[in-house]
Amino acid sequence: MKIIEKKWAELSEHPIVAFTIINDNGVEVTCLNYGCIITKIIAPDRHGNYENIVLSFDDFTPYIKNEPYFGAVIGRVAGRVHQASFELNGTAYALHKNENGNHLHGGINGFHRVIWDAKVIEADHEAGVQFSYTSPDGEEGYPGQVHVQVTYTLNHANEWSIAYRAVADQDTPLSLTNHTYFNLSGNGKRDILDHMLMIQSSRVLELNEELIPTGRVLDVTGTPFDLRQGKSIREAVASGHPQIELVGGGYDHPFWLDRHHDNEIVLYDRESGRVLTVETDEVGVVVYTSNQLPEGVDLGGVPSRKYLGICLETQGLPDAVHHPHFPSPILRAGDTYSSVTKYKIGVAD
Repeated sequence: MKIIEKKWAELSEHPIVAFTIINDNGVEVTCLNYGCIITKIIAPDRHGNYENIVLSFDDFTPYIKNEPYFGAVIGRVAGRVHQASFELNGTAYALHKNENGNHLHGGINGFHRVIWDAKVIEADHEAGVQFSYTSPDGEEGYPGQVHVQVTYTLNHANEWSIAYRAVADQDTPLSLTNHTYFNLSGNGKRDILDHMLMIQSSRVLELNEELIPTGRVLDVTGTPFDLRQGKSIREAVASGHPQIELVGGGYDHPFWLDRHHDNEIVLYDRESGRVLTVETDEVGVVVYTSNQLPEGVDLGGVPSRKYLGICLETQGLPDAVHHPHFPSPILRAGDTYSSVTKYKIGVAD
């Protein structure tokens, strides 16, 4: 295993460092100490061509705002919080409003816009980077101080893992995720409409017009959300289903997983042969097919456009603070939040 550290930029007199983790198979993962952003995952296709399978900017400046949240860790709470408010232990809390009067992805300056402390981890069979950040009491309106660790590791089995760990000194909502956009064609050569997606989930959350869960949990049987046997993204887009149309013609939905750490999410690109298998202990996964991705932004020589990438955001269910029948997002004071998501990079015959 090898790790290369390179200063990439500077922000507010702090160096922005790119860490590239390389295994013996030539698979690479590059991440930043800003937002824990994943900028590259270099992986082979069935012919041995190594290419980047995530969407990213070529230079640092666009990451300062990073409006699509490319590759970033999201927190304190992933997804939308209705009306940017919630009640906890009898106290009402007002969060920063950053999308149509709601709170999205941790607010204006969420974890995706933080410079994290970083420590390199090296071993014979794996290597990685451990990022840490202490979110102060009241940040973005949330109660309590929270110390967060995010650890990225890559091993010789071509498995990239994210381990989240957090401790708070007051009860607070916490639901972390990673917002990497995958495109298994390599270097953004094609969009993701012909990618096949399999998810072991019999339930999906209904969304309202603000793309926030209504509280209704829908059976996926007979709908474009039944991905248990796999479907192409194109099939879902063409379905005309009201929930598909609601979010701009694709997925932007939370799937409640039926099983965990058991090949529960598989993304496959037939032309390149690349396969991405995602395993997690999180409650669900939000699938986003970049329906709202801005047009024409330069992504390393590829102009951004609708359906150029797909996010597989393993996390707690969105807006769970307002839905008691969802698993609770509350991290109790002194307890430890712990979660692992593993991405296995492979090639099919």
